[in-house]
Amino acid sequence: MKRGWVLLLAALVAVACAGRETPDDQALHQDIVNAANGAEVTFDATVSNDPVESGGHERFEVKVPTGEMLEVDHNTTLAPAVPAHAGDHVVIHGRLFIDPGPRIGVHCTHAHTSSGCPSPGWIMLGDNYYE
Repeated sequence: MKRGWVLLLAALVAVACAGRETPDDQALHQDIVNAANGAEVTFDATVSNDPVESGGHERFEVKVPTGEMLEVDHNTTLAPAVPAHAGDHVVIHGRLFIDPGPRIGVHCTHAHTSSGCPSPGWIMLGDNYYE
């Protein structure tokens, strides 16, 4: 009986830990330095301003521990809005974009994939995932 409980616990831990990328802030920093437009990234951040809805996207800025400010373009036609506010901690998984200017940000933060977003993404706020 004890062995059964141990196996059940091990299975639950494996399921809980599987499937999510872990934040790598230094890898994000290197991708920005190397201008790796389109790189798949997962990172910690602090929300700098409350999200603004515009054209089916929720947009807000975040600051990462390595000092960069990024714009988050979260598609609210494909994923629920993130109820974030300035000062909140988030973990983001998506695709890096670097536009002229340069304007640096992340998009493809939704589970529904497309030709422009071949890998599912997400935003974690608290214990909830918005994907």
